[in-house]
Amino acid sequence: MKHDRQFDPAYGEAVEIIPGLRRMTVPNPGPFTFHGTNTYLVGQGNVTVIDPGPDNPVHLDALLKATEGERIEAILVSHTHMDHSPAARTLAARTGAPVIGCAPHVAARPLAEGESNSLDASADKDHKPDRILGHGETITLSGQRFEALHTPGHTQNHLCFALPGTEFLFSADHVMVWATSIVAPPDGNMLAYMASLEVLLNRPETTYLPGHGGLVREAHAYVRDLKEHRQRREEAILGNLEQTPISVPELVLRVYKGLDPALRGAAGLSAFAHLEDLAGRGLVLAEPDLTLTALYRLA
Repeated sequence: MKHDRQFDPAYGEAVEIIPGLRRMTVPNPGPFTFHGTNTYLVGQGNVTVIDPGPDNPVHLDALLKATEGERIEAILVSHTHMDHSPAARTLAARTGAPVIGCAPHVAARPLAEGESNSLDASADKDHKPDRILGHGETITLSGQRFEALHTPGHTQNHLCFALPGTEFLFSADHVMVWATSIVAPPDGNMLAYMASLEVLLNRPETTYLPGHGGLVREAHAYVRDLKEHRQRREEAILGNLEQTPISVPELVLRVYKGLDPALRGAAGLSAFAHLEDLAGRGLVLAEPDLTLTALYRLA
């Protein structure tokens, strides 16, 4: 699988992708956000804003300047990570537009006894949409029909938004071309993520507009590569487990060879997501409980 990391964020600018579809990138670069979170503006005159991002005043001012003379009709939110949804509330207050899309934040599963959520600070627990869209539900905004697709895995409430009759689908953090998406329990779930990839493979759209980085072109081939990558990672984890229990950090050293030490924590969360899935299928045992700090061995 080949990632494409060539991307100009053009901070403060509304970059036209096609007429009636613009992208603005929040200046919040980082190891999980790449150059920043992509906000999309759909429509002309009446505009729908997708994922306005964190509550970043510079970005919000630039967004309002870019839509000066236009009406922001609605705000669509894909999921409740802090780099995607908090600005929806501020933008709604400044424009009167309703917040539509994903449900409030919820973990993929309850915390186990003694388990902590290392990504808890990344969840926007204040998100309260005016309208929640279910899987397959359509809505017409700014002269464009949107179809919501429930794609859990990265988060439990994650939505993609398709534009039926076009080649385009807003894939948010489910599929990105610059890197694989983080799937980290208890907010994320690997089994759900893999099933959600199948949802997109069964769709006709061929170009994805992701939450970070550039366009995903020839999307079906890329999604198949993502599936194969996750399957190879699963095989590598199974191949490095033995009857002697080992910890997640030790497993990361065995499986993610040559990894930047700064990324070992994220790799541990991804490995844990695989272990949780494998344990659910009866292939791996956790001692004493299924947590990030447990020891793991083959069943």
